Amino acid sequence: MRERGVTAPRIASLPMYDYPELTEAHDALWTAVATQLHAAGVPEVPPWRDRKLGARESWRHPDLLLGQGCEYPLAKFHADQIRVVATPRYTSPGCAGATYRSAVIVRSTDGARTLEDLRGRRCVINEVDSNSGMNLLRAAIAPLANGERFFASVGISGAHRRSLTLVAGGEADVAALDCVSFAHFQRFEPQAAARVRVLCWTAPSPSLPYVTARVAGDEDTARVLHDALVAAVAAPQLRAVRERLLLDGIEPPHEQCFAEVLRLERQAIELGYPVLR
Repeated sequence: MRERGVTAPRIASLPMYDYPELTEAHDALWTAVATQLHAAGVPEVPPWRDRKLGARESWRHPDLLLGQGCEYPLAKFHADQIRVVATPRYTSPGCAGATYRSAVIVRSTDGARTLEDLRGRRCVINEVDSNSGMNLLRAAIAPLANGERFFASVGISGAHRRSLTLVAGGEADVAALDCVSFAHFQRFEPQAAARVRVLCWTAPSPSLPYVTARVAGDEDTARVLHDALVAAVAAPQLRAVRERLLLDGIEPPHEQCFAEVLRLERQAIELGYPVLR
């Protein structure tokens, strides 16, 4: 990783859960964090969030000041490029402390009662390297698959929101949705959400971490970022924003953030089920 130039502009990117309905809330959160960073003397704090970079582009950007990412692709492909600075706590069903689960959903009219009942069904995932949409589901299916194909098909939707639509509309039978996303969809997509039900919950996983670029000398910046997030999220004037984002608070970096998701991957591989199929 190259050292960041002293005049290089830094970027802020909060792409996770940044649905159109939550844009203003995320902007307000960043403004509050930026205010704290300015007060702490952090240089080159961007006045707004970057909306041009995709999530993966932001994770590998050497001038990332603050971002948020999915643990599984971070662990697999970006661990040497980012530093975890904090772990959020969310209030949605399926969350406990600074962890979350995925809701395994089927249509409300589906007769399935257990994961075993989904054998031979049509599955849809948001991304092949998603922790919530793929890795947690693979870990749940691996003990049942006996190293063989479990689903009739596994499609890729490109987004949890699209996966919900496909299951609700009968174009797929099962999907695993990050529980925070699912709670948002129950507000933003009430008709689609009403056409599905939670069959079961996956194992827990550390919540999607806040990260910064791993560049020389940024250990102090990481600590300041953590403190700024804690102060901003706890601010009384941000109460409505917290409620909108289902955000309950900020914890220190989760020591086992990457190790846990890689453990689930390794467990599936050892059971002869390296690919969700």
